[in-house]
Amino acid sequence: MAGINLFYNFTNPFEKQKEQRQAQKDALIKKNYDEIYAHELAHKSAGGSLAGSIVIEKNADGIPVGGHVNIKMPSLDPNNPQKTIDEANTVIRSAMAPVDPSSQDFKVKAQAENIKMQAQAVKNKGVGEKLDYSA
Repeated sequence: MAGINLFYNFTNPFEKQKEQRQAQKDALIKKNYDEIYAHELAHKSAGGSLAGSIVIEKNADGIPVGGHVNIKMPSLDPNNPQKTIDEANTVIRSAMAPVDPSSQDFKVKAQAENIKMQAQAVKNKGVGEKLDYSA
């Protein structure tokens, strides 16, 4: 006996909305993560040995909302001001490495520039005091 098999697949509209919300959330998580990671990776790559690990911060829903890379700020070494200048230059490059530096990035840059100027002053101190008068 041949019969007709009728089958209706009922889709629960609430379940469909839930799936759509989850898909939107997943897309937002990926988009935010990719953007934040690229920004922080630029800091880390430019910071070299002075840069720490990349940290991605998430909100209560698990959506990435920010990130950071700790960087070792140079301290003024009066015995080796050139090392301080070189490290400050690395910090400045690291702070400005992302395409879209944040306000915190500009603050780090300003702090490193200040340290660099101090080191440059120490390095330049005495220049001219060592003139050769026998020439």
